[in-house]
Amino acid sequence: MEKNNKIYFYPVWLRIWHGLNAIGIIALSITGYSMQSGVESSFIEFSTAVSVHNVAGVLVTLSYLLYLAGNLFTNNGKFYIVKPKGFLKRPMKQARYYIYGMFKGEKAPYPLSKNRKFNPLQKYTYIMVMYIVLPLTIFTGIALLFPELIIEEVYNLSGIFLTAVFHTALGFFIAIFLIIHLYIASIGKSPAENFKSIVSGWHHV
Repeated sequence: MEKNNKIYFYPVWLRIWHGLNAIGIIALSITGYSMQSGVESSFIEFSTAVSVHNVAGVLVTLSYLLYLAGNLFTNNGKFYIVKPKGFLKRPMKQARYYIYGMFKGEKAPYPLSKNRKFNPLQKYTYIMVMYIVLPLTIFTGIALLFPELIIEEVYNLSGIFLTAVFHTALGFFIAIFLIIHLYIASIGKSPAENFKSIVSGWHHV
């Protein structure tokens, strides 16, 4: 759908998911960091942080199921298809634009259109985060919620400890991604334009 140089990129279900996911990830990041500080030095009361973290984890898990269903049963899934030709060349070209070309006033190498919602670098990153990192974070989080599911020992190391370390590393990666995501969303003629589009559903091209 297109009108007045705007494309309807974000249907209602996607905006709902985006909002729920954002709230959940922010809550998980804050409470997760607080929990890592330890019981005594935690800036949020430890038991409260654990409870909020668990609830936010359930929220993110349920919203992720909405995301998967939306991509499976709507046209939104087509934006995540990667073409083999130029697999490495395209993201490198986009990275050069972000690092150099953007500051020299060059045109974006992959402008958005009704058939292109993401530039190559965004597409690859979103696929990695949404189809690899986030599912692993959810699985390890469920395992920590139900520790009886975890193997007791792996090479004489506690299975729970290894799962917790892996879960924390994945969570840290997602937190860094969120910061970069917010920065990239602010790039454009109007820093607020991309944030408005996720509310209205219409993206200005």
